[in-house]
Amino acid sequence: MRVLIVSDAWTPQVNGVVTSLQALVAELRGLGHQVKLLSPADFRTLPCPSYPEIPLVWNVWKVGAAIRDFQPDCVHLATEGPLGWAARRWLVKRGLAFSSAIHTRFPEYINTRWPWIPLSWGYAFLRAFHRPSQAVLVTTERMRDEFTGWGFRHLALWRKGVDTRLFQPSNTPLNRVAPAFLYVGRIAAEKNIEAFLRLDLPGEKQVVGDGPQREALQAAYPQVQFLGYRHGAALAQAYQQASVLVFPSRTDTYGLVMLEALACGTPVAAFPVAGPLDIVQAGVSGVLDEDLRAACLAALALDREQCAALAARQSWAASALEFLAQQPLIGTGADVQAQVGLT
Repeated sequence: MRVLIVSDAWTPQVNGVVTSLQALVAELRGLGHQVKLLSPADFRTLPCPSYPEIPLVWNVWKVGAAIRDFQPDCVHLATEGPLGWAARRWLVKRGLAFSSAIHTRFPEYINTRWPWIPLSWGYAFLRAFHRPSQAVLVTTERMRDEFTGWGFRHLALWRKGVDTRLFQPSNTPLNRVAPAFLYVGRIAAEKNIEAFLRLDLPGEKQVVGDGPQREALQAAYPQVQFLGYRHGAALAQAYQQASVLVFPSRTDTYGLVMLEALACGTPVAAFPVAGPLDIVQAGVSGVLDEDLRAACLAALALDREQCAALAARQSWAASALEFLAQQPLIGTGADVQAQVGLT
């Protein structure tokens, strides 16, 4: 099958959306499908205001030709950015089916940066984007229930996985005199990272990642080790050498970094909110508490072998098959596809 995925998020960006899509593409190709990822790399871009790491496509009128040239059997819109909207308009105008996904809590992110914009406006924006989608993919049952309450339709599950060949416990036992508490992710306001940085904790605090708040936070918290991005084996090593992964976000839809850390045997400390509640088995693979400091200290006592065993059950291969099962064919007949030049 010819699968087209349209995403405003792609390399060199580093985030959960890109990680998920990279794993999905690899698994689909391994199953013998032809996959094309339509991303900002295929177009001209401008940096996103206040977030220059994110490129925004501006010559979106070329999206339709790119879809037609690939002649896909199915199309998936991964993001609600300029590329996603352009592909959506082109497909809807021609009466063609597609799936889409909700990867981030966009309304909460906007509200964090600009509190005067109500959540209802953000959810109205999301509903408008996903309304014509035949399958709106979400990561957890909790997300499905929550977005149903916001008026979304055609919601379906697409659970994520972890690469246990890369993320696995170290062969060397963790022998630290003092604990190391690790944060991995974007350094941005919506991640609530200061809830971690300002905690009074023993040992070291480490931050892996980058983002618009890094310079200010690095100056405000000179005792914290800001390590920048880590990829592949270097990222796995950062997880393996940490005592606890601290996940302070209250707005993530899932949080792949938690699953990666657990696969390396590192327990999680987080707030009891959506995302951590869907990944962490309280008291076994992590501690969830409104008192984040208490959660961090309690997580130190958890069994690292049990953490790794729980994470090993979730594979990207199973995730890819679940994705495929939700994909509608782009057209319902040869006459439809011939009309837009897809046959």
